[in-house]
Amino acid sequence: MDFTLPLLQTNKRWNLRDEAAGRPVMLTFWTSWCPDSFRDLQEKKILFQHADPSKLCFITVNVTGREGDVQLTDFVQKHELPYEVLCDNGTEVYDRFNCSGVPTTVFLDKELNVVQTLGDQARITDVMTGLTAIIDK
Repeated sequence: MDFTLPLLQTNKRWNLRDEAAGRPVMLTFWTSWCPDSFRDLQEKKILFQHADPSKLCFITVNVTGREGDVQLTDFVQKHELPYEVLCDNGTEVYDRFNCSGVPTTVFLDKELNVVQTLGDQARITDVMTGLTAIIDK
């Protein structure tokens, strides 16, 4: 599955197939108003800082179609999110991945096939287990 969305930080167009470049992908869908999304994003900050970018494409997608009136750039800066944030076209990509809540974490293999999807009640231990299924496979 492929998609192209704008990067929040630069508004540059970001394409999954080009940017993943044969690496597995951890994709996180989130909103700023959701406490579970906030917890998930904070836990993933530590994971991101220890992830090897040559072995994993780590990307987050703000589900703009589920956001309220919020300045996302301010939110990302205030909470010091170190990873790239894409802005969904409403809920277009969120819907393509059959998400039903936020946060949702989707693991893709090197061929960009969905391997596993974790819903809003997933914990960081579930995320770590999901990563082992896609890294170095």
